[in-house]
Amino acid sequence: MAGEWEAGRLRTARLLEVRVAAAAGVRGERLQGVRGEEEGQGSGADLLVTKTVNSAFYGSPDLRAWFGAQGVRQFVVAGIQSNMCAETTAHMGGNLGYEVLFALDATYTFDLVGPWGWTLSAEELARATAVSLHGGGFATVAATEELVAAAAR
Repeated sequence: MAGEWEAGRLRTARLLEVRVAAAAGVRGERLQGVRGEEEGQGSGADLLVTKTVNSAFYGSPDLRAWFGAQGVRQFVVAGIQSNMCAETTAHMGGNLGYEVLFALDATYTFDLVGPWGWTLSAEELARATAVSLHGGGFATVAATEELVAAAAR
C-alpha cells in the first residue's frame, strides 16, 4: 500500500517502534511500516517517527506538529499490531479531530491470551478492532483496495 501511496505523490510517514526492556537492559525492536531504520529513511517516506509506546502521536519527531505544518487533516493507518499500535494511533487521531482511515487488511496481529486464560485469535482481535473503531466513530475502516482507488480519484 505504501508504494501505491508514494506513487500517487501523497505524503507518507513511516513508524519505527523501539521498545526498551529497562529491567534487563536489553534493547528490543519491533517495526511498523518498515523493516529497518536505514530502509525507512531511504523509503521515500516524508517522515520517520520513532516511538516507544503504542501511539504514533507520542513519537519523535512530533507527528501532530508535523501534520499541522503539512496541513494534514486525514491519515491512513496500516501496520502491526492491529489491536495495539495501529488501533491506539487511530483512537488518538480520532480524538484529536483527524479523519482517520484504517486499512484493516493492511494491518496484522497475533493471537493473545488475556485474564483467566481467555484467548482471542488474531482474526477475532482484528474484527474487534474494526468494530471498536467504526462503532465508536474513531475511524472509517476500509480495505486497501478501496483506499487506493479513492486516492487515485
